[in-house]
Order: sequence, then structure tokens, then C-alpha cells
Amino acid sequence: MSNPEIEFKRFVESNIARAGQDPDLARMSLDWMLYSGGNYGYSYNFTWLGRPVIQYPQDTVAMQELVWRTRPDVIIETGIAHGGSLILSASLLALLDYCDAVSCGTSFHPGHSKRRVIGVDIEIRPHNRAAIDRHPMSHLIHMIEGSSIDQKTIERVRSLVEDGMRVMVCLDSNHTHDHVLAELEAYAPLVTKGCYCVVFDTVIEDMPDGWFKDRPWNKGNNPRSALKEYLLKHPEFAIDSAMHDKLQITVAKEGFLERIA
Repeated sequence: MSNPEIEFKRFVESNIARAGQDPDLARMSLDWMLYSGGNYGYSYNFTWLGRPVIQYPQDTVAMQELVWRTRPDVIIETGIAHGGSLILSASLLALLDYCDAVSCGTSFHPGHSKRRVIGVDIEIRPHNRAAIDRHPMSHLIHMIEGSSIDQKTIERVRSLVEDGMRVMVCLDSNHTHDHVLAELEAYAPLVTKGCYCVVFDTVIEDMPDGWFKDRPWNKGNNPRSALKEYLLKHPEFAIDSAMHDKLQITVAKEGFLERIA
């Protein structure tokens, strides 16, 4: 007798594999991203629980899938901006707490969570900090102002990660090769086996040369070039190609790094 859940899973896996092998789909997806982003600032136009998230909806869904699958206790994020991504991560951790309580038949107490989001930014603007602090998810968020690659900042982040915690990392600050490589060296070792380090804006490598006229990153000098260099010496991480094959519309193509050892 067939199992409908297994059949559906196989159907989805086949869809994803075929999508990943379709160069026309990849080209059209990138063309759409360039057109919608260049003309309409597409990624800026969404919020999560009231705060600008500055992410593609597809990538927010990907984060939900990863958080549910890997069940982290801590999510470390570099780059805060308006705080929507911190709110997204905090709300996903709160849902894990709620589901854990329901599964165990215990009461749900939001203020008692051991889970936390650690956000790092070289500048946290006062109006953004105030809005994040006012948000109902703020009890799960700890913000650190300072360069993400400064040793003092790195030590402050590490001090907030307790032994035995499951850790996920998201890198989305300065997108130059050297900066992202330094972030990977600093924070990727904290990632727990089975969890992810998500490197955002790897799509810069696929964009036309000189697309970012007022920014230092470009082809060959971006998050993907950094992660490629990092992976040469760190076989404990592997690119989850199925994730970007599934999403197609994503700023993190090849940027979903799973810790496998």
C-alpha cells in the first residue's frame, strides 16, 4: 500500500532536482530579480511583524524551514538595519518554544525562554533600536553595536552562547570578500553540526559588473567569493544546493552552508 506522505515528498524532491538543472529557469529568475530590484527596490518592500525585513519572501520562507528543521537555541545575525530580520528570527524561536511546550504538555511562558537572537551591527540607529526594543519579540533579542569582525565584538557574541546550545549564523552586513571571509572565520565555528551558516547576498557574483555603483562589492569581491575561499579549508561545511534549487528567487544562491562535521 502506497504512503501518500512519502509519495508527496518524492514528488517535491523531483521538482526541486529538475528546477536546479534548468538553465532557462535560472536565467529568468535572475533577470526578474535584476528588473524588480533595479526598478522597484523589491527586497525593501516587505515587513515581518511590523518591521522592514529587507529580504525576499522566498528567503524568509527558507529561514522558517531551516529553523524548524534544525531547532537552534541561538541565531547570530550580522547586519541589523531596521530589525525585521531579528524580529523574524525571534518569532521563529518563539514558535519553537510554543511547540515544545505543547509537545511536552507544559505551560508556555515566553519570558522564560533560553533561546535568543544576537544581532550585530557597526551602527544601530537610535530610532531602529527603539522600535526593536518596543517590539513584543524584544525579550528574545540582544543587540551589539560594533564591527562584526572586531575581536571585542566577537568575544561579546561568544560570551552569550552557552555550552550545549544549538547555534545558527546569518551573515548580512558588509558584503566585501575580506569582510565576509573574516565573519566566516569568526562565527562559522560556532555553528552546531546539523545547523546552518547562511551567507546572504551571494547573488552579487551573478549580477552585471559594476551594478553597485556606490558600494565596494562587485563580481569577484562579494560574499560568494568569500565563502568559496572559506570552504577550501573547511570541509566541515557543505553547500545545501537543494535550497537554492528550490527557491530560485534568492539572494543567497549557494549561501546555505550546512555544518556536516
